[in-house]
Amino acid sequence: AGAAAGGRLPLPFLLLLLLPAASAEPELRFRPPAEAPVRLFTDPELARYDGHQEGQPIYLAVKGVVFDVTSGKEFYGKGAPYNALVGKDSTRGVAKMSLDPADLTHDTTGLTEEELKSLDDIFNNVYKAKYPIVGYTSRRILNEDGSPNLDFKPEDQPHFSIKDEF
Repeated sequence: AGAAAGGRLPLPFLLLLLLPAASAEPELRFRPPAEAPVRLFTDPELARYDGHQEGQPIYLAVKGVVFDVTSGKEFYGKGAPYNALVGKDSTRGVAKMSLDPADLTHDTTGLTEEELKSLDDIFNNVYKAKYPIVGYTSRRILNEDGSPNLDFKPEDQPHFSIKDEF
């Protein structure tokens, strides 16, 4: 009756038309805004996300993978116990469980087998399990001469797509 009166649909019916229909399709058509595209970080770019600027995300790299650890602000934010790890690739520090400035580097040279196992455990069971990947360090994607690293393999995060990379 409402459609016949002047060709208009009743408001409740119109609102139903505007709501997204339930679909059997498991794939999302659009990315949720919280999942920003994955990107490449140089050391100076990564340093900007060290938890010292209010309202800015907090990033930490381990094994060349940059994680958004903002949700763990009480651990990684300004003045927090692990703030020394953020804004850089702290792979060695994570492996050695050290906050010594000399260990806050990507360099894994000379780590013991036990430290390398600890690094893998923490990388997989803490960082990958708990924090979203927002990018990679340039060291992980590029060779020393700046050419693409043909052995680069992205981490298996559900929202990651290699096409975001290049």
